[in-house]
Amino acid sequence: MPTATEDLRALIASRHGLLVVDSRDESGLVTAASEAAKLCNAQVWIWTPADGLRAVGQDPQTGTKDPAQALGFLSDIRHRVVVLLLDGQPILDDPVAARMLKEFADQNTTGSTAIITGVGSQVPDLLLGTGIRWELSPPDREHMTALVERIITTLPRSGWQVSVTNLEPLVEAVMGLTSAEAERVILKQAAIDGRLGPEDAAAATRARAELLSDGPLDLIDADVDFTDVAGLQELKEWLRIRGQGFAPEARDFGLEPPRGVLLVGVPGCGKSLIARAIAGSWGMTLAGLDASRLHGSYVGQSEKQLREALLAAEAMAPVVLWIDEIEKAFAGAGDGDSGAARRVLGVLLRWLQERPDGVFVVATSNDVTSLPPEMARRGRFDELFFVDLPDALERGMIIDYHLSSRDRDPQNFDTDALCRVTDGFSGSEIESMITAALYTAFADNSALTTDHLLNEARSTIPLSATRAEDIAALRNWSIGRTRPAGGHPPPTANG
Repeated sequence: MPTATEDLRALIASRHGLLVVDSRDESGLVTAASEAAKLCNAQVWIWTPADGLRAVGQDPQTGTKDPAQALGFLSDIRHRVVVLLLDGQPILDDPVAARMLKEFADQNTTGSTAIITGVGSQVPDLLLGTGIRWELSPPDREHMTALVERIITTLPRSGWQVSVTNLEPLVEAVMGLTSAEAERVILKQAAIDGRLGPEDAAAATRARAELLSDGPLDLIDADVDFTDVAGLQELKEWLRIRGQGFAPEARDFGLEPPRGVLLVGVPGCGKSLIARAIAGSWGMTLAGLDASRLHGSYVGQSEKQLREALLAAEAMAPVVLWIDEIEKAFAGAGDGDSGAARRVLGVLLRWLQERPDGVFVVATSNDVTSLPPEMARRGRFDELFFVDLPDALERGMIIDYHLSSRDRDPQNFDTDALCRVTDGFSGSEIESMITAALYTAFADNSALTTDHLLNEARSTIPLSATRAEDIAALRNWSIGRTRPAGGHPPPTANG
């Protein structure tokens, strides 16, 4: 894959007149553009609303804070230039300057290139056919390794101790960040206690995830593991085996890292919990993509937000990307849709097919009828599991877990009776039952008993009763299409 400098050099050499760039790494863009311009024997100019227009290393030109004046000055230059128009929205807001930029890009005979930032990630309508969208890739591993080496070399001069002998964990922790962000993250870890050690790589990984999480992407605590998930034995065993695919030895064996899993099923039965448990068990960052927050008010905004979130997830790798209720990403798709949902679907499907190694996607859905058939195609997910209501054995495990987590000994309760009365309960409904019983016992100033729990269970109308038809239809749909997460097939509509 070419570096940013190599890619820019090719674009400048092929006489692309205008590039639209949306990047938070302004210094990295200036560096890459300057290096590419030097390879093309082009002079570098920079324009900002604050300073106006200046050649690199020289003072600003008088009067060029005005966008039209700046474009007029550039148009009079008779040799090849690469001009960086940083925070260039004022240029587009000025009709005269915008037209001059279009002419600069379309009609110049010197092979000059303008690079504009601060106008979003899409080519503005006025410049369609003139400009192209370009992305500045994060610094590569070679660059980051050199940066970490430089930081470690300079830290002792500030009186800080360094006990890092293996650079790789620290380099991995800052991949995806800009050079400035990476340096700040590492220096912060050293400044906390006056030393930089191997243990700081984990904290740097966390800091990186916090920097990259934005918009519809949230950083989530992966504070549970598979031992906290009652039941779902088939799914957990599958995950245990697949998780080994991230080891370096797996690639030597001929395996590619696992790509993801799609979980459909009854609400409240552990789909969200298993997503957190995967990240916790595998020691990975957990990033949550809120599909309901994707859709924006403006044309192209939804796709832009999704692309940015997916790029951020890639930069966090290795990462578990959890897309909860994935069907919400396509809400409104249909005959009356403006096309936003279909475009979002296209972006997501293409990314699922082509995403890089190190991003394991856990997608959950409560409404399979809203999922497009392309979503379940092999290659986008490794497996499709159905998460059903827990059976008697699983309900017993769930009851024991929630009692133990609340400092109650399960052996002091009639678990068999509780399993019978909670037939048809989801895991979340069982947890709510135990919480409600604890409130009742506390109000009675008494110890929690089986009777408290039985009374709460009998007064609860579970989802399996209020939405019996929907659950029956969901179970029937799953037969032959999915793999049962608990190892037992769901009952048919007839029982």
